Amino acid sequence: MKIAVIGGTGLIGSQVVRNLNAAGHEAVPHSQSTGIDVISGQGLEQAVAGVDVVVNLTNSPTFDEASPAFFQTSMDNLLAAAGKGGAGHFVILSIVGVDQVPGLDYYRAKVLQEDILKAGPIPYSIVRATQFMEFMDAVLSWTADGDTVRLPATPIQPIAAKDVADAVAEVAVGDPLNGIRNIAGPEIFNLDELGRITLSHKGDPRTVVTDPTAGMFAAVEGDVLTDENAHLAPTRYTDWLS
Repeated sequence: MKIAVIGGTGLIGSQVVRNLNAAGHEAVPHSQSTGIDVISGQGLEQAVAGVDVVVNLTNSPTFDEASPAFFQTSMDNLLAAAGKGGAGHFVILSIVGVDQVPGLDYYRAKVLQEDILKAGPIPYSIVRATQFMEFMDAVLSWTADGDTVRLPATPIQPIAAKDVADAVAEVAVGDPLNGIRNIAGPEIFNLDELGRITLSHKGDPRTVVTDPTAGMFAAVEGDVLTDENAHLAPTRYTDWLS
């Protein structure tokens, strides 16, 4: 199959491209560094001309109130180009529980992205993943203050980026789901507990203080970012840390 991977040079995209090409497909990575711009539309028609599948892994440069406009414009441009190019399958990566966190601008923006895809003319698949293990350092940095890191006890189910890439590549070469597939790591942790495990493994002496008001995940209620019935990936967090 011929597959255009938009955002194909990033953390997930580069691994998706590698997986697809190793499986005998022709996957081409596209990004700003290769001369395409999903906002202006520059290079999009050429990038997706004649492909069987478009995988869109681009992401908003910010997590704030500007993110909905990014997804609106980028999806409009990509769907128009993909339709003109004859693509028969359009895949995006989203977030488990994304429609259950209305308090976060970025999550509302991702729901908008999903809705635009569902309403579009091309058969589609949405892969919703839980939080990436690779993002834990960033999460710790958001609320670090001297010798302490403040984190809420939000339940999360971390998944390795490699496992996300495997799932996206698998969905991309399958029949369009015209729906959603949830993928998640094999274990559920409270975020504050995960912070303690991470710092301990790194030999970091800072203390994690449980604070229900701290950071982005404070806006999450209950266990909506987890899914025990998702397709479970194999990599455990402590194995990933090692």
